[in-house]
Amino acid sequence: MTSALAALLACAGQTVLYAQDPIIQTKYTADPAPMVYNDTVFLYTSHDEDDAQGYGFKMLDWQLYTSTDMVNWTDHGPIASLKDFTWRKRDNGAWALQVVERNGKFYMYCPLHGNGIGVLVSDSPYGPFKDPIGKPLVWQKEHWDDIDPTVYIDDDGQAYIYNGGGGTCKGGRLKDNMMELDGAMRTMEGLVDFHEATWIHKYNGKYYLSYSDNHELGQEGVAGWNRMHYAISDHPLGPWKHIGIYMQPTRPETGVTNHGSIVQYKGQWFAFYHNSALSGDPWLRSVCVDRLYHNADGTIRMVEQR
Repeated sequence: MTSALAALLACAGQTVLYAQDPIIQTKYTADPAPMVYNDTVFLYTSHDEDDAQGYGFKMLDWQLYTSTDMVNWTDHGPIASLKDFTWRKRDNGAWALQVVERNGKFYMYCPLHGNGIGVLVSDSPYGPFKDPIGKPLVWQKEHWDDIDPTVYIDDDGQAYIYNGGGGTCKGGRLKDNMMELDGAMRTMEGLVDFHEATWIHKYNGKYYLSYSDNHELGQEGVAGWNRMHYAISDHPLGPWKHIGIYMQPTRPETGVTNHGSIVQYKGQWFAFYHNSALSGDPWLRSVCVDRLYHNADGTIRMVEQR
């Protein structure tokens, strides 16, 4: 178990118990991608290597943590790495991933910075994960903006994939096998100041696309001190209506990036994100989580970071 104190909050007449931020304090983790399956939160993360201090991003593998109470998190260690993709051309760049379940199989979408987005498949959320196609699922070779993949499976079973960096978010359909695009990716219209970190959730029949912005310029040209925005649509591929910001920067002294994700667990909504409060170094980040609330009109309340 990770060592974490419990934070006890009272809200809307309910007692909500979850771990003290950062929720993972034994490794440096970033880019949280939670998946709820069989009443368990499977938290997949990227991993900042300990010796990345002052180096820039040094990310070689992906980690898994699980919880059934949002307080205690079990560390399952690295469950996939860049080495699982034999076609990769770089030995760094295991950036933000996401895992989804479909028909009893688990699909892990991984960016290999500079080499597009690959997919790994397993019969278990714990792995092992294998590369079934031996090539990128998405790769626009003229640039390095194929990062931060996120996949959403709608109520009718149609799966959608999104990714984006460098100011452009793209989305498209996946075929039923979850390993092929069904048509071309297209630019998501209506977003304001998009930078990266796309995430999709659905609430009361509306689609929410959340992402980080270009609020400030961080070290070495990295966009940082990100605010988290969101937009709403009646269709998973937009057009989108930009609504506003749901999280302010995680403070300049605690990191130059943010990467959010939103998930419902046991009737409550949670906002995952990362900062560098544990390390004090922008390249050594740690995953946090706080409660998220939708207002009666569907807007999102500003998330209060603990």
